[in-house]
Amino acid sequence: MRRSSLLAVAVLGMVMTLGAVPATAAVEDEREVDPLVAAVLDEVPGGILIDGRHAVWPKLGMELTVPASSGMAAWSVGSCTTGRICAYNSTSLGGAALTFGTCAVHTIPSSFSVKSAANARSIGYVQVRNGSTVLKTVPAGSWSNVSGTVTNLRCLL
Repeated sequence: MRRSSLLAVAVLGMVMTLGAVPATAAVEDEREVDPLVAAVLDEVPGGILIDGRHAVWPKLGMELTVPASSGMAAWSVGSCTTGRICAYNSTSLGGAALTFGTCAVHTIPSSFSVKSAANARSIGYVQVRNGSTVLKTVPAGSWSNVSGTVTNLRCLL
């Protein structure tokens, strides 16, 4: 009888331990989505939430990354990955970033306010535009702060 009681206690302990793992995992999985990520996901169809600060739109070649609130206010100049075009919602390549991997005309969601842009391509230039009006031209391998309302980025070879 004592042996079966010990076995029952051991099994109950395992069930309780294993039962706690999914609850812990669920808490870790319930991440808070940054309001900007949520707004852009609502506005632009086809987005996939990667985590609370990162979403991608594979068909558009677009990514949105919002920096952690761990005191990191601005990214370095090298934050726009080689070969990509990047739009930032703060000056000097700071804040959240929308990045594009193709050379085309890329629409900027109205919920994203562009304050700086980078062109990490090796050739060509990027026009930062409001409609068809060019607000700023960013040559390959450089970046610039932007003023005005940006509605699209036009990449030219």
